[in-house]
Amino acid sequence: MTAPPLPFAYEGQGVFRALPRAVAACAEHYGQGEIVVLAPLEARSLASHNQYFAALNECWLNLPETVALRWASVDHFRKHGLIATGFHDQRSLVCASKAEAARVAAFMRPMDDYAIVTVSQAVVTVYTAKSQSMRAMGRDGFRRSKDEVLGWAAMQAGISLESLSPPRDDARAKNPASAGG
Repeated sequence: MTAPPLPFAYEGQGVFRALPRAVAACAEHYGQGEIVVLAPLEARSLASHNQYFAALNECWLNLPETVALRWASVDHFRKHGLIATGFHDQRSLVCASKAEAARVAAFMRPMDDYAIVTVSQAVVTVYTAKSQSMRAMGRDGFRRSKDEVLGWAAMQAGISLESLSPPRDDARAKNPASAGG
């Protein structure tokens, strides 16, 4: 198991010290004298996060009724989009028979609030969406997943991706006289 991001304070002269709340986790994940590479955690912007979820909700609300029935909630819609665009975990299990695969699939379906479970011959494959939490997905990973999922969502809703973007606040919009007309 990989260690979660842990907070450290730089004390100068090349010394980093774990903050008190991270000491137990350090002891759990690392051995004394173990060399660990530290990298800054680049948090994503809350504005980007909020815009993403608002745009997803807009897409979900604009789905044609025949398509909308596929997803019970905007969260199911988002998770399906993550899976469809490759931001997922995949597990496969080879069963002894097609009948056993069908039973295993039926057993596995309710184990996640939203998962795609497929059966092909005697193989059961389960796809679950990767978490987009700030802890699980850094700024760049979130940006990539956001762009991919919004593109997929706009296509499902039959609307343009550009219509989901907030209007740009530039000087011309503020001052029509400067637009040259």
